[in-house]
Amino acid sequence: MLALTSCTGKLGKATLDAILEHNLIPLTKLVICTSSNVDDQRWDTLKSKGVQVRSFNFDTPSPSTFKDCTSLYLISTPNISMDFNNAPPGSGREKAHIGAIKAAREAGVSRFFYTSLAFGGDSGAGVMRAHLRTEEFLRDLQEKAGVKVTVMREGLYNESWPLYLGYFNLKGDERGEVLLAGDGKISWTAIRDLGLASALVLAEGTGRFEGKTFYLSRREGARSLSEMARLAGEARGREVKLRIVSREEYVECYVERGVERPSVEWWSSTYGALERGECLIDDPTLEELLASKGVSPTTVEDTIKEMLRIE
Repeated sequence: MLALTSCTGKLGKATLDAILEHNLIPLTKLVICTSSNVDDQRWDTLKSKGVQVRSFNFDTPSPSTFKDCTSLYLISTPNISMDFNNAPPGSGREKAHIGAIKAAREAGVSRFFYTSLAFGGDSGAGVMRAHLRTEEFLRDLQEKAGVKVTVMREGLYNESWPLYLGYFNLKGDERGEVLLAGDGKISWTAIRDLGLASALVLAEGTGRFEGKTFYLSRREGARSLSEMARLAGEARGREVKLRIVSREEYVECYVERGVERPSVEWWSSTYGALERGECLIDDPTLEELLASKGVSPTTVEDTIKEMLRIE
């Protein structure tokens, strides 16, 4: 059986939806691991079709959650505060991931699918740090325990552009100028497309992805943040300009705008990674997987229009 985590989150829900829509995996072989109420009515239809729903918490993972499971689809914990203040190895989000992996191993799981992020393998971005530590743990486990590991470095969400664009407020950001600590091309990828591609990797039965680390990112249509500002300005009918400033000035600007300092300091390292070209991805895997189902990737332009409700 396959254990799925974070099915109420963005990527997890998109993955589960794709499995259901395309009938990729028999439902009797799925176990949803959730921190929400397992008796919630939202699960009733799935349960009636044979899906098991079990309690799971990153803080206190239990082997019982993964009983009789052979594979685990592990989506990273959203608790980013664990990474703040330059969390040392073993104290960031990787602590939660490794705890879940160890619990799954104790239950007999031998196949791991991990959703990492589409930054470089030697990235200095704070947002990538816990992912790289988790990847390293899995590689070591693969070497020493003989488990099978697949690492999917998931593309930066189309839908996350407001975060990258200076915490842009969709409900009425009045700024004509946005301060950022750097700029660079990003291979933006829609959550729905990532969900389908990830689901197809989970369902792939030939071993094509075993022992592999690869990117799931749209190759065409990469856009820099200056281009995203222009697109957002066109969509809302009022120009948005960028001004590139030092990392220190960026931090002070957004602390003054009400974002917690540890969060801004952690996030600010992202822009150096963008300038190094880490998020400009050239990997055909996503397009190949989507094409197998006759699906074309969603452009970031369409996502911006939808999010700003402009046609």
